[in-house]
Amino acid sequence: MYNAKAYSAAGAASPFVASTIQRRDPGERDVQMEILFCGICHSDLHYARNEWADVMPTVYPCVPGHEIVGRVTKVGSAVKKLKVGDLAAVGCLVDSDRTCPECRAGLEQFCPNMTLTYGSVDKHTGGPTYGGYSDSIVVDEHFVLHVPENLDLAGTAPLLCAGITTYSPMRHWNVTKGKKVGVVGLGGLGHMAVKFAHAFGAHVVVFTTSPSKKDDALRLGADEVVISRNADEMKEHVGSFDFILDAVAADHDINAYIQLLRRDGNITLVGAPEKPLPVSAFGLIFGRRSLSGSPIGGLAETQEMLDFCGKHNITADVEVIPIQKVNEAYERMLRSDVKYRFSIDMSSLRDR
Repeated sequence: MYNAKAYSAAGAASPFVASTIQRRDPGERDVQMEILFCGICHSDLHYARNEWADVMPTVYPCVPGHEIVGRVTKVGSAVKKLKVGDLAAVGCLVDSDRTCPECRAGLEQFCPNMTLTYGSVDKHTGGPTYGGYSDSIVVDEHFVLHVPENLDLAGTAPLLCAGITTYSPMRHWNVTKGKKVGVVGLGGLGHMAVKFAHAFGAHVVVFTTSPSKKDDALRLGADEVVISRNADEMKEHVGSFDFILDAVAADHDINAYIQLLRRDGNITLVGAPEKPLPVSAFGLIFGRRSLSGSPIGGLAETQEMLDFCGKHNITADVEVIPIQKVNEAYERMLRSDVKYRFSIDMSSLRDR
């Protein structure tokens, strides 16, 4: 074991403070990384404040962060796909059982025995896993990804959650050139969805309640912007969408968007409203439409996404902050006061 610098929270109402955590020494199949940037995800906030206590009670002290980009500093003797000096990334998972049907299908995100980057039991140490608000991390090579050299690293970090969360359902539902795609909500997830749908060649329509976001939506790659509170604008698109990605985490009328789907169209939820959304069965039955949800992708698909981003020069729009401003960033995130993700420059931790 070795000591690593980190920022941790000691309780649900506690601020993040500088601390020291223990990481395992690299084994024969492990990769050790110096963390260069770590994105801030809304899941980090939920976990740090124990807002998921019913399903995932927080173990304190906690170190969140599952949007990790860094450089390889050590590799185990059996590591084959990475070498010292490579740019690498770690997302939401750091282990799985590798034997279940989901893992064998390359869908580790559905493994019943997966190990999350933070908040799980580390099968190597028996203690909790700690995330990317740290200066280094040790992960099995299967869960470490290559980062294309041409990408901005600060903007690459959020691809490991916000990026793959929006890329995966678009690939699953075959978003391609000629398809009409809607994106509901222009936040951390939504802005990535717009970039991907545009890069896939789809006709992209952004739905927002904020007229002030129109110019930004068009800049990001949208072809049209609909103000969702305007009934006439919504009516113009009834029965015309092949696919809609719903990235809204607040309560909203899902039926209004189901009506916009063409026959066999799909709407996928990636936002997670706190309360269940009432769904009219008739909206789905007439038109054979479908409603689904989607989490992150598996390791192979996440690597595919990073390679796609390298080819099309896609990264998240980020505001780079030092680790010392993480508490302020959490408060601003609650006010939606960021365009569109925070990315922590982890050199600020090493320099403290």
